[in-house]
Amino acid sequence: MKENLHPKYQKCIVNCACGNQFEVQSLTAKASVGICSKCHPFFTGKQKLVDTEGRVDAFRRRYAAKK
Repeated sequence: MKENLHPKYQKCIVNCACGNQFEVQSLTAKASVGICSKCHPFFTGKQKLVDTEGRVDAFRRRYAAKK
């Protein structure tokens, strides 16, 4: 096998928009996400739709016309 073929993984600090911070293994040292398990509706029990850029509305309009 070739040596030095695989990338080196390091500790990565991930920051969420809600303020949550956690550590994972990644190729980069820092990362940011818009939603995590602390604020995601599936994990919090709040059943609301997370509408990003009107995608839910566009989906509803597209399939409402087909009925």
